[in-house]
Amino acid sequence: MINCREEVLNLTKELVSIRSIVNTDGESVIAHSLYQMVSSYPYFQDNPGNVVIEKTIDDERERYNVMAYVKGTKSNSNRTVIIMGHMDTVGVDDFNQQEDYAFKPDEWMDFLKNEDIPDEVRNQLNPNEWLFGRGALDMKSGVASNLFLLKFFSEHPDKLDGNLVFIAECDEEDGSHGILSALNTLKRWKVDYGFDYSAAINADFVAPLYEGDPNRYIYKGTVGKLLPAFYIAGEETHVGAPFKGFDPNLIAAELTRQISYNPELCNPALGEYTLPPVALKQMDLKTEYTVQTALGAYVYYNFLIHSWTPKEALAILKEHAEIAFQHALELFENRYRAFCKLSGEAYNGIQWKPRVITYEEMEIMLVKAHGSDYVDSMNQFKQDLLRDDSLDTRMYALKVVEEAWKWMEDKNPTIILFYSSLYYPRIELSGKTFNEQVLSEALDEAVDVIQSQYKQPIMVKNFFPFISDMSFMSLSDDEAAIQAVKDNNPAWGTKHYVDYDLIRDINVPVINIGPYGMDGHKKLERVEIDYSVELVPNMTKLVIEKVLSHNK
Repeated sequence: MINCREEVLNLTKELVSIRSIVNTDGESVIAHSLYQMVSSYPYFQDNPGNVVIEKTIDDERERYNVMAYVKGTKSNSNRTVIIMGHMDTVGVDDFNQQEDYAFKPDEWMDFLKNEDIPDEVRNQLNPNEWLFGRGALDMKSGVASNLFLLKFFSEHPDKLDGNLVFIAECDEEDGSHGILSALNTLKRWKVDYGFDYSAAINADFVAPLYEGDPNRYIYKGTVGKLLPAFYIAGEETHVGAPFKGFDPNLIAAELTRQISYNPELCNPALGEYTLPPVALKQMDLKTEYTVQTALGAYVYYNFLIHSWTPKEALAILKEHAEIAFQHALELFENRYRAFCKLSGEAYNGIQWKPRVITYEEMEIMLVKAHGSDYVDSMNQFKQDLLRDDSLDTRMYALKVVEEAWKWMEDKNPTIILFYSSLYYPRIELSGKTFNEQVLSEALDEAVDVIQSQYKQPIMVKNFFPFISDMSFMSLSDDEAAIQAVKDNNPAWGTKHYVDYDLIRDINVPVINIGPYGMDGHKKLERVEIDYSVELVPNMTKLVIEKVLSHNK
């Protein structure tokens, strides 16, 4: 065990003091601060080309990554371990009038002593045991741990049987422009210096998984995330004749009832399950008040995967959308019959049937029906739409689907299924490659060593359960699965693009050894000091050394 507690704790406080909220100028401020810090280390003063600050690529904002590498001298191996963590944080609106305290951990803890807070939290207002503040947990203590290790190995390159690469990336909390840009640098270093990327270690936070959970978790691999979206076209009618039309809000409601919190949509793998999907947005598309029902509705869901591919997920979601559509029709018909019985009006039946198509299927139909007229018109529409800076990727995708729907000849009520945002690939560390085997063995050995010096159980699980930049270090999906992402995202190639081939070029097994704490993204965010600033750096150090000591 190396003595790192005070240095990592002070680094954490220094990083927390920098207001680096995602999508603000603070992301640039913290990057330049880190660059200056790393550049001041003696090793990087002697090797200034080994540390870079680089602007993100294809990004609407000006923000930067900081990357550095240390070449080991213990042997001539090119095996290389990547340590990574994000510099940005979520916002501080939840702090209200106490916003400034979010970046002053010591003062914030003193302030909280006089506030009405849960007893559990009050008992943790001990500056020797816990640190509060925005980003203390997610994940500036993790970045501080990595900074310490970068400095340590820069002072002791003779302890490295290979190379160490450090990444402090921006924009993890939103669009992952940081890590996606960093991949280009990793590839360049791979070509220029022959780096053989053998393992990546992320330092994102871990937290209790249930009330009273005593475990500190280490994760091998990570969950994947999709954002399936549904454009629902109804049949408009005046509210004075409600049964002559079909309100898309009814279909949307049944869709959410079918998908949200549904355990059938928890993806099992290696004895672990994803969390069920939940709706992140549900709305109709009326822009003003009228006494007509809406023409369309829009809903999208957080959808996590362990073993399903994006292509398989589409098939599963399409099936559930068909069930929801059928339920909506049955409900509509039953209530229509009941109303007719009540009012004495004649029941005229319903003419609609469940209809669910993917965006890819609709595109094929429209190209076949309209040819180049459709293709040219949609290409121009997408380019014009890019001028609207108010549209994020999700709303841009919706606008494209709405425009395409206008070309459909059959305007009967329909659900159109598509992907409306970034796909975070799933990563499974199954031991199928030499590097995966070595990383798993190194992790197990490191956990055994650290566990003997820590009272709480340290448990290794197979999938990091939160969205993170780990997803972009490797690719488990085949080309057909990735093609499904491209073909079913209306924003692909205009508002949205990811070079998945670049991810496949790096393709390094990844684990997460991160700080432990509670209430990440919340006002009472806090990190446990002993584990996070002392044991995490030491455990990560052991894994680095063990991985690099294995040669093929």
